Amino acid sequence: MEASALYKKKYHIDLRDVDFTKKLKLSTLFSYFQDIASLASENLGVGIDTLEKKHGVAWVLMRIRVDIERLPRWDEEVTIETWPLEPGKLEFDRDYIVRDGNEKRILSAVSSWVIMDLKERKLKRTKSLPFTFPAPIEERAIDGKLDKIKHSGPLEIVYSKVIGYSDVDFNGHLNNSKYVDYIMDCFPLEDHKKFATKSIEVNFIHEALPGDTIILQKDTSSLGMNKVYVEGVNEKDSNPVFKAQVEVGER
Repeated sequence: MEASALYKKKYHIDLRDVDFTKKLKLSTLFSYFQDIASLASENLGVGIDTLEKKHGVAWVLMRIRVDIERLPRWDEEVTIETWPLEPGKLEFDRDYIVRDGNEKRILSAVSSWVIMDLKERKLKRTKSLPFTFPAPIEERAIDGKLDKIKHSGPLEIVYSKVIGYSDVDFNGHLNNSKYVDYIMDCFPLEDHKKFATKSIEVNFIHEALPGDTIILQKDTSSLGMNKVYVEGVNEKDSNPVFKAQVEVGER
């Protein structure tokens, strides 16, 4: 029987998953997305272990956008739904919807993934993966395409971060959920008390490895439109590691 494209899983919001507001941390949400994407891929026969052992490749997240109606609170249970779109030449798109206990949509996300050769650290075309695509779901969680993110004003250095043991995942590079913590740390706690994130979009550009120092910078020239640009640059070569745009609103 053909595997279903739609995959669902329930998540309970524990104390370790929330911030000082007792609401789900965005980095934890990204970890949930990574978890369910892994499970859904395994269900389709292209899970992490299969890709590594049979093909010498790994899934790598390239772009993601999350729109937030509200963040779930501590001790709440949510259901995350995810499904893949038909692959392009290099990218595999995957969408997500998070629903509360009343089945109301509270979060939506779209993402783009690639496969990377683990030895050469180079991207491979989607056709190199023997993937039997399930019956497609044409619905998108968010309308529109994921585009390149650019800053429109001057950048100010906020802080620097050395990549250590707790930041690295099983692929040996900086885990995508950690980027979100770095982005959120670009804003003082007083800003977090006054403002909430309404949308976040991230482009993951270059790998960050253990020992690398990331310089975090932000551009607040579009704050009048409730948008802030944040990027991380690798100190050793000045190459961008990620670029992000955060849309905020008053709590």
